[in-house]
Amino acid sequence: MKRRNFIHKILTLATVSKSSGGILFTQAGKTQMIKTRTNNPDLKTILDTWEGTPVDQDGRFMNHEFPFIHKFGTVFKLMTTKNPQKQFKKEDTWQLEVIKNDAFLTETKDMIVWLGHATFFIRLNGKQILIDPVLGKIPATKRHSELPISPEKLQNLDYILVSHAHYDHCDKDSLKLLQSQNPKAIFLTGLKMIPLLRKWIPNNEIQEAGWYQQYQTKDDLSIYFLPSRHWSNRSLGDANERLWGAFVLKSKDKTIYFGGDSGYGSHFKEVATLFSNIDVAMIGAGAYSPRWFMSPNHQDPEHAVQAFNETNAKVMIPFHYGTFDQADEPLSEPEQILRQLEKEGKINQSLKILKVGEQLLV
Repeated sequence: MKRRNFIHKILTLATVSKSSGGILFTQAGKTQMIKTRTNNPDLKTILDTWEGTPVDQDGRFMNHEFPFIHKFGTVFKLMTTKNPQKQFKKEDTWQLEVIKNDAFLTETKDMIVWLGHATFFIRLNGKQILIDPVLGKIPATKRHSELPISPEKLQNLDYILVSHAHYDHCDKDSLKLLQSQNPKAIFLTGLKMIPLLRKWIPNNEIQEAGWYQQYQTKDDLSIYFLPSRHWSNRSLGDANERLWGAFVLKSKDKTIYFGGDSGYGSHFKEVATLFSNIDVAMIGAGAYSPRWFMSPNHQDPEHAVQAFNETNAKVMIPFHYGTFDQADEPLSEPEQILRQLEKEGKINQSLKILKVGEQLLV
């Protein structure tokens, strides 16, 4: 019941829209339509044909390929349908393996270190980057994998990237701690996120981008904000007021793609045309069951592999599983399916399933 309550609390927020100052469930006949487009005029747009991030008739951001709002009836169906994996999930004792070692913080080599869920430490071209830092617990769900280091050791960061506003990617306590320990770090995020982050980050520079925009960075390191197929909220009534997305980090000779929270879509194939030589792609592969409900927002392992193959990247790192229990599938299932897909030759390049705290040199 706790898991159901969590999904009910989080995902039903996608069904609301603001009308006449009140909060209403979206009516069954209503569909999102692009009313306008927007971006950050101070940033460069890298796709010549792109007119700006789409905004619907209610002033909410929307997925450009799959306009989507959960209907009340869909959520009701989720809440009243039994999980066929319930017993197996209850008996599943699998846990992510955690390597307690902070040596990566003082090394100089380019690397990627998974810290659990969607949190990654990256060193690229001498710059230290943290993506979607969630360093402890989040509301309404237990943390199932420990952080491999003490959060107080996350210092000397150059950039802190926040993909969107959901609690499992944008954590107030983590961001407040990091800004106090990294007074010179620059925070990079999506449109309309600054009013939220500024409450916790009073002094650091914050840049917000629309899709296909390049942040203003230095030291031969380029960072871009790209589409993902998802949504965003912090509470009832603010669904999609803040933008969500993915990141590309590019140095002179290395390119890293972080796919963010995302359902499957053509944006994975598109990133291969924009960045033709991706070394590593981090692709979400968890919180996907039941698939009929979760697929617009999260990928199952099969779709994650398809997405990876379409990026033409050399190495796939799966994430978004094992740390928080957010859907019907057992915690162990994503890795099991990914390893089977690898055994069957379904993965075009290399699959690297990281332990939490493990280094991957790039």
